[in-house]
Amino acid sequence: MSAIITSTTKEGKEKPKLELWPKTLWDFLERRLHSFFHVSAYVLDEVKLLDPISGVAQSQKLLPNAVPVEGDPFKGLIKVDIINAQRGFNDPNSEKSTEPVGHGNLSSQLREYYSKHLNPYETPAAADIEALVALEAAKAAFDSKLTSSFEIPLKELADLNYPGFGGNPTIKLTTKLEAIDGLNHKSAVQFELLKLEGESASYPLSLPEKYNGLGYQNLISMVFKLIRFRDEWMQVGKSAKPSANEEPEFEPLHLVLVEEPEAHLHAQVQQVFIKKAYDVLRKNAYLEKYSHFKSQLVVSTHSNHIAHEIDFTALRYFKRKPAAEGEVPTSTIVNLSETFGKKDDTTKFAKRYLRSNHADLFFADAVILVEGSAERMLVPHFLRHAHKDLYSCYIAILEIGGRHGHTLRPLLEQLGIITLIITDLDSVDPTKRNSSVYPVPGKGYNSGNTVLRTWLPAKKGLDELIKVAAAGKIANDFPFRVAYQTGIQCQFPGDEKPVTAIPYTFEVALALENKVTFSTFKDPQDMMADFQEALKLSTTDVVNRALYDALKSKKKAEFALDVLYLHDPTTLIVPEYIKEGLNWLSEQLNARPKEAK
Repeated sequence: MSAIITSTTKEGKEKPKLELWPKTLWDFLERRLHSFFHVSAYVLDEVKLLDPISGVAQSQKLLPNAVPVEGDPFKGLIKVDIINAQRGFNDPNSEKSTEPVGHGNLSSQLREYYSKHLNPYETPAAADIEALVALEAAKAAFDSKLTSSFEIPLKELADLNYPGFGGNPTIKLTTKLEAIDGLNHKSAVQFELLKLEGESASYPLSLPEKYNGLGYQNLISMVFKLIRFRDEWMQVGKSAKPSANEEPEFEPLHLVLVEEPEAHLHAQVQQVFIKKAYDVLRKNAYLEKYSHFKSQLVVSTHSNHIAHEIDFTALRYFKRKPAAEGEVPTSTIVNLSETFGKKDDTTKFAKRYLRSNHADLFFADAVILVEGSAERMLVPHFLRHAHKDLYSCYIAILEIGGRHGHTLRPLLEQLGIITLIITDLDSVDPTKRNSSVYPVPGKGYNSGNTVLRTWLPAKKGLDELIKVAAAGKIANDFPFRVAYQTGIQCQFPGDEKPVTAIPYTFEVALALENKVTFSTFKDPQDMMADFQEALKLSTTDVVNRALYDALKSKKKAEFALDVLYLHDPTTLIVPEYIKEGLNWLSEQLNARPKEAK
């Protein structure tokens, strides 16, 4: 597509090439695309509207005789205001500033607000007359002072025959004094640090705006912008200029877009802002009286603290879509009201669980669901020391037991996020009211773990679960995998040959994989002491049973702390079933170069 002109000199040397526009298709489209296309709006039939499927909009075919709407269809219907992510706050001690002076600061916003809503020179009312008279008196006094002060220098100019004789004009000094001038300087806004009384009250301890923290500047700037947007919409003060016989016109919908409000803000301040921002937009007598005027606040964020504070039905999740070879990576929007809008017990539990924990899974590259507190403490160490490629990824680790892990399934399927479930076998005896039992194959035992029974691999028999191959632990339609205890090859002094032990929980599997290390712990306490005694026994079966009995103390968190405190966690051997799961997770994350990361 590009035209290239080449030529040679008399000596036969090639001159530099000249490439004429357009050099590429991109170059052409960037300059001329608008001349080949235009946007048209049509009125659709609301009866035929369909909800998106998996985030993909279901388009409605236009009738052959459909006529486009003339002009902007949203003009007069929607007022749009935006708070951009780049708000122009700078460290006052920095050598250079990339933003214009005063850009985004509160002083400039106050000046703009004053000009639009408070300026007494604009359609002055009775209440403005007193202020205008005071300004004119101040102007007259200042003019008089200037004239007397410059009397001698101007007389010297006259002695030099300037400005001249006869009808030549003379020099006269006059001032232009407006109230807005009082705000037109860098220290117009100050923050009073200490209120003083008595004679010292005239000299309060305060700092100019630029010396306050960037987070505080950002917070008050955003809130004041919301106030200004609301007052401009409702035409508060001088901004309302209807003709004598007309009522002011208002757009029925006010749409405010806020981009990444969390910049510089402490986590708690982020939560306060998102809880109060919408209330600020609605704090107006007309809005309280006339409910048909609607405000809508759209916030884009990377903060789990902000996501945590709002109703989950209001969340819209941008989900990455895998791109085939040669395709452009795209994203689709997941409407979480479809997940959290239900009233069933599963949805209620998921909402309560996420409320009691951080909502960081909405921003993670992958999520690991773990069974209990011991896994929650030790899995991060496995990532840091044994799977360093995963440690560099943003992985959310959520502690949720096998009895409740399946409650997050609808949400995880909606998000399509890579998920590893590390859970326990939890063998039970169905003939004894599903009471927990030492895991022995061939006894007809089941698993008491709801995740294993109803989700992955959707089998309840202990014998079935132990025999499930790696492929059977992976979901077909979603990037989900489960990891649970199966068998560990062990050999203790009383064993003639290696024996397969079936661990009941993570703690038992960790002890069997690290039997030498656990035997070296000094001054063990509680469950760790019981584990150490169990590992001194003669055969694999006896050791495994003793470890199972030691779990009855239920002090698993203390056990994990003992492991971290008594031994260097960098040398711990990761249980095989967890290692397999983490290897799968690594493969999934490393296989994403074609996605929009």
